[in-house]
Amino acid sequence: MTDSAILWYANRATGAICLVLFTVVVLLGIAVRLRARLPGLPRFGTVTLHRTLSLSALAFLTLHITAAVVDGYVNITVLDVLVPFASDYQPLWLGLGTVALDLMIALVVTSLLRARIGPRTWRAVHWLAYASWPIALIHGIGIGTDTGSTWMLWLTISCVTAALTAFGIRVAHAARESRLTPSALLHTAELDAAELRTAELRTRAGARS
Repeated sequence: MTDSAILWYANRATGAICLVLFTVVVLLGIAVRLRARLPGLPRFGTVTLHRTLSLSALAFLTLHITAAVVDGYVNITVLDVLVPFASDYQPLWLGLGTVALDLMIALVVTSLLRARIGPRTWRAVHWLAYASWPIALIHGIGIGTDTGSTWMLWLTISCVTAALTAFGIRVAHAARESRLTPSALLHTAELDAAELRTAELRTRAGARS
């Protein structure tokens, strides 16, 4: 098997893995916002799992992009990866992937600077996750060589169904919250902040040990 073939298979595999991981990250993000508790995990465990899988998804995304750039079968440069719609190869579909990547970079940067920018700004930017996921999905459907295969079709349908279901639950929950009293909303915000602080402290304690 040639190096180009290995890179091609690696690009396909990491693309599918990214779809699954980022879908799970979106689901866990909604679960964190709803303060849901996963079976077998404490409440703060959902936050920790969300962060861990986010890092894993970013790692596979890096491999996916690296394989695409290194593979000489098509001409994709680092500039094409960062600047939307600048590539000569599949400019629309590749450009959508670039847009999704730029949104994810914004999420990572604001998460690292959360202590400086404040939770309100961080939360506002974090809504970009809801935009980056469908854009990345459309990128994969448009440019992926496995789009027509049965396994990829059912994988995509499963991810879309799960994400739409979770988003519907999130919207319904937001509608209920809008009818709460100001004191109830304040109590909910305090619970969110307390859970996030607990998760951060436990994460730091685990890193030190």
